[in-house]
Amino acid sequence: MLIDELKDVVGPAGWTSDPHELEPHLTEWRGAVRGETPIMLSPNTVEQVAEIIRRCAAAGTAVVPQGGNTGLCAGAIPDASGEQVLLSLSRLNRIRDIRPDDFSVVVEAGCILEDMQRAAERSGRLFALSLGAEGSAQIGGNISTDAGGINVIRYGTARAQVLGLEVVLPDGRVWNGLRSLRKDTAGYDLKQLFIGAEGTLGIITAACLKLYPLPGETTVALAALPSAQNAIELLARLRRSLADRIQAFELIADRPFRWVEKNIAGARLPFDRRHEWYVLLEAAVADDGDLVERELMRALRDEIVADVAVAKNSSEAEALWRMRHSISEAQKPEGACMKHDISVPVGSMAEFLRRGGEMLETRWPDARLVAFGHVGDGNLHYNVTQPAGADPAAFKLEGVAISRAIYQLVREMGGSISAEHGIGVLKRPWLQEFADPLELELMQTLKAALDPGNILNPGKVI
Repeated sequence: MLIDELKDVVGPAGWTSDPHELEPHLTEWRGAVRGETPIMLSPNTVEQVAEIIRRCAAAGTAVVPQGGNTGLCAGAIPDASGEQVLLSLSRLNRIRDIRPDDFSVVVEAGCILEDMQRAAERSGRLFALSLGAEGSAQIGGNISTDAGGINVIRYGTARAQVLGLEVVLPDGRVWNGLRSLRKDTAGYDLKQLFIGAEGTLGIITAACLKLYPLPGETTVALAALPSAQNAIELLARLRRSLADRIQAFELIADRPFRWVEKNIAGARLPFDRRHEWYVLLEAAVADDGDLVERELMRALRDEIVADVAVAKNSSEAEALWRMRHSISEAQKPEGACMKHDISVPVGSMAEFLRRGGEMLETRWPDARLVAFGHVGDGNLHYNVTQPAGADPAAFKLEGVAISRAIYQLVREMGGSISAEHGIGVLKRPWLQEFADPLELELMQTLKAALDPGNILNPGKVI
């Protein structure tokens, strides 16, 4: 029997069928999707992963790879059939090799992002990927969804951090592409096939990733703005003086911060009055610790910003970032929410916010918009929460029309319906509706070529 064979592959410590142990792995973070599985396997070597895939391929049994299960599109949840095997990469969590002089590290897919950051720092280097779920998100999942986060403006998404990959293919063969080369034009760049593919083309088991010099002294500041357009103007101004030293530039509307203050203990904005918009920024200042503050004071004088709070120490900086990272948690008590992880051209973000706000006010005036995002890379989390006191189920039915209207506006403005959270299950219908037909055809061709048996994460993405 296949299940018994799989148990033998991973040994007694590498599997569970216990319903209580399985439960956290069967539900998407927001509870929107729930699946079933006969067993969760937790291999601790790439050879075990390869053997699992070989046996499942021979039996025609689907495998769903899972990292930290922090995704928001249910891309790592098995379906409801109870027939798909869940493959957890959590025990494949070693840092194999840190090479400070090469500015690279080889790490296994199950390594927690925060652990990777700390290991890099201990070696005198920076691993630049940073996001709200970094305490539980795993490297393999970050790469499989091409995660973004707060540092994209300077360092790029997860894709930009990858030098090489180790991947178990759908037939169980292992492709070892763990090269640390910065330049390699010897044929197709195969690693790109698996980045952002959500485990549908192969299972990432390890990666060779870029490291950077530590940024040194940084300044964290919160600027209050009269309008979203002022954020675009402020970013342009700061880029002239700071160039690529801007590490994060986050645009946040007033409502998200009001909900953080309401629902997160101890969270408070450092201003006496409310403002429509805020920018939370962090920049490396090297030998000029007052540079950011001087530039913000000039922006205040020119009425680009309405107020400024500069963190005087690390605890104040951490408090400001806690406000930002608590937004998703603060939304939960407010009821059902239609979340949209979209991107538009940076220069068009203010226009999108204006047109989107007018559309919602006209068609769904009681819905509550929660808008925040990484304005430096055009990524916006455009979340629409149910009216206060409304029936969540009824709002979710209406939410289909809300999402369609938002995605239509995104397409009209040359944007993307998914900027950093992937497609998974929840966005699959929208990809079918809004993606270019030829792009979908090419994706389907790749899937059929690499995974003709459709055993790797079927039903996700395409």
